Amino acid sequence: MANTEVKELLDAGVHFGHLTRKWNPNMAPYIYMERNGIHIINLYKTAAKLNDAVNAIKKIVLSGRKVLFVATKKQAKDIVANKANSVNMPYITERWPGGMLTNFVTIRKAVKKMNAIDRMKSDGTFETLSKKEKLQVDRQRAKLEKNLGSISDMTRLPGAIFVVDTLNEKISVQEAQKLKIPIFAMVDTNSDPNDVDFIIPSNDDASKSIEKILDIVCNGIQESLDERKKEKEIAEQKKLEEDAKEIDNTETSEENN
Repeated sequence: MANTEVKELLDAGVHFGHLTRKWNPNMAPYIYMERNGIHIINLYKTAAKLNDAVNAIKKIVLSGRKVLFVATKKQAKDIVANKANSVNMPYITERWPGGMLTNFVTIRKAVKKMNAIDRMKSDGTFETLSKKEKLQVDRQRAKLEKNLGSISDMTRLPGAIFVVDTLNEKISVQEAQKLKIPIFAMVDTNSDPNDVDFIIPSNDDASKSIEKILDIVCNGIQESLDERKKEKEIAEQKKLEEDAKEIDNTETSEENN
């Protein structure tokens, strides 16, 4: 990444780590110095790791797989929801549903239940229920929407997960590890980088830092989505041309006969 991008990371406060007494020694390679009792992250290493992460994510998206974003901490929730939505990727910003990955079949059943309630409302079945039953169904629908609405289009396990704060989201990290799903994460100086496949050493507490990293990651995802769309259009055009050519050949053959 260019020096100007390193400056952007600096301006966003990506370099501010945690108090030195709270550090994880495994983060030592990514720490530049200590200032006023706080570890300062080496942004040149952050830029290099971010570049690696974006390139890897782009390949996953280009293959047609989804990236599941995970961030339940207050300062990250809205940012992650907005950025993930902008590139049509699933996300979890409420409490992590236990077994979200390791028991995905059960989670899909819950999503189907939510869709079934929607069908009840559209086909008129909902109106045949009593007032009490309607209230219960509405409450159930609201609860499902809150916890699972953002993954309703995720019909299979994601190709990767992107985590903001691995300490805060340790259950999701453990589930992904168990299933060997690649883990991309913003990792602060108090976390263990060994839990992650693609580490982005960065301040995972400040909203400006989170937004800057997510901007760069989601821009990469959008590039792959655009490329994938273009490839599909080229393939469709090629097929149309081949079909047209085949029709011409058939007509020519019939005329000759």
